[in-house]
Amino acid sequence: MASSGEEQSSSSPDWGDSGTELSAAELAGAGASPLDSGEDFEVLEDDDDLSELPPLEDVGRGRTPAQEGVPAPEQTKEDAEEWLDVLGNGLLRKKTLVPGRGEESRPRKGQDVTVRLTATRDDGAVVEREPRLTFTLGDCDVLQALDLCVQLLEMGETALIVSDAKYCYGSQGRSPDIPPDAALTLEVELLEARDAPDLELLPGKEKIALANRKRERGNFHYQRADYVLAINSYDIALKVAGSSSKVDFSAEEEDELLDVKVKCLNNLAASQLKLDHYEAALKSCNLVLEHQPGNIKALFRKGKVLAQQGEYREAIPILKAALKLEPSNKTIHAELSKLVKKHADQRSVETEMYRKMLGNPAGAPAKCRDKLPWAIPWKWLFGATAIALGGVALSVVIAARN
Repeated sequence: MASSGEEQSSSSPDWGDSGTELSAAELAGAGASPLDSGEDFEVLEDDDDLSELPPLEDVGRGRTPAQEGVPAPEQTKEDAEEWLDVLGNGLLRKKTLVPGRGEESRPRKGQDVTVRLTATRDDGAVVEREPRLTFTLGDCDVLQALDLCVQLLEMGETALIVSDAKYCYGSQGRSPDIPPDAALTLEVELLEARDAPDLELLPGKEKIALANRKRERGNFHYQRADYVLAINSYDIALKVAGSSSKVDFSAEEEDELLDVKVKCLNNLAASQLKLDHYEAALKSCNLVLEHQPGNIKALFRKGKVLAQQGEYREAIPILKAALKLEPSNKTIHAELSKLVKKHADQRSVETEMYRKMLGNPAGAPAKCRDKLPWAIPWKWLFGATAIALGGVALSVVIAARN
């Protein structure tokens, strides 16, 4: 995937960018609110690194239980010397077919590289053929197998890469030509490597296009449930959109950049919620609301984050504000109703706890007082009072007669 404003090759969306988001118009055409697409508002129409990202080799789909513990095919000593075990786990191997120009010609992370690529399945069927595929090395713009191994290629080198499904399409595969858990063989030639363009010098349209490509790649990862990779792509898009510039932008371009930033932050919050990174998700929502206080997605997700943290008293007014903006939204209604009930239950539990802490003086006062050794029943007190009054009256009568 190109990291500059240059036109990209016509690669399959799975190898480069993927415009996977659903537009508001598409959802409206389906009779749904732009937010009413599930309990988690998984609508991806939509600077800071907000999470600790594991290295690429630790990310992705693992092998199926049936594959675990299965040894790699036996290799001769000569074969073992020809193949490089890239990650040391036997799942990603590289062999040089045509030598390159030396190790000093290897590309660096962050550079834009162009490769010739042919990908085949184990049965020999070709599933991808790209004469010139351009992407930014290390940005998760392509399959991990390709991203990791191209860093080891010398300029002009042609190599064979054999990759487990974990570093390709994992357990989901790619319909219709790549089945789940399919290993792939990639033949790759490194054609070109150049420094990425200076973001400060990019014209407005090119910067917007670059940020959108990174965001769309994040959407691709998100929809495959690769939330860590999605966060990485959204973070890169935010850095592009928020970078300083030495070029004057029009007001329209500034608005477009802000729109990209807001979309990335909203999707970033959704990804962070999936990973239970609540503080990071809350920060992302607050950044959106700084720009757009009435952004319904950010309000909903912020309410949901606070609810996950048990802060029902704070979450309810935020969801009410979201519902006020879109009164007919069933998802907000359902979430708000659920929170109100949880809050009521929480208050009931707290009341009972306080009652027990205070000894429940109002719980059963008569019984408690009756059990005290110094307690005097009121009936006895009344009777004693009546007798005393009667005695006084009798004394007065006797004194009058005398």
